[in-house]
Amino acid sequence: MPDTIVLPRSLVTRLLHQAQSRPDYEVCGLIGARDGKPVNVYPVANVAADPGRHFEMDPAGQIRAMKTMRQRGETLFAIYHSHPHAPPFPSSEDLEAVSYPEALSLIISLNTKGVLEIRGFRLEGRQPEEVELVMEEA
Repeated sequence: MPDTIVLPRSLVTRLLHQAQSRPDYEVCGLIGARDGKPVNVYPVANVAADPGRHFEMDPAGQIRAMKTMRQRGETLFAIYHSHPHAPPFPSSEDLEAVSYPEALSLIISLNTKGVLEIRGFRLEGRQPEEVELVMEEA
């Protein structure tokens, strides 16, 4: 994965809108890519016991999203979730729960009033390595 990740502005807008729509809830989901370029957002329900502080993707929803990606000729590009009350950095829980270390981890923060922030990390080896995110117009 390169050190700079290019994300379409429309995709980033969808992620930020989803996070804003549930400001006290960790939203989560998957991003599919075609030819290495992110193209689709697949929101997945958060079924954590305390969804305001943790995220756990609904297993059936995650399977549906992965199946849809395969049908569309996409691969898993990133896993995203929001931190309603924390900065956009992986928590120790995020690092322990890595299931797809090859996928980019995107974290959206609503921590600063009025300012949404999104950061990307590689979590291979369970050590967060931040990557630069660049938005591109469609």
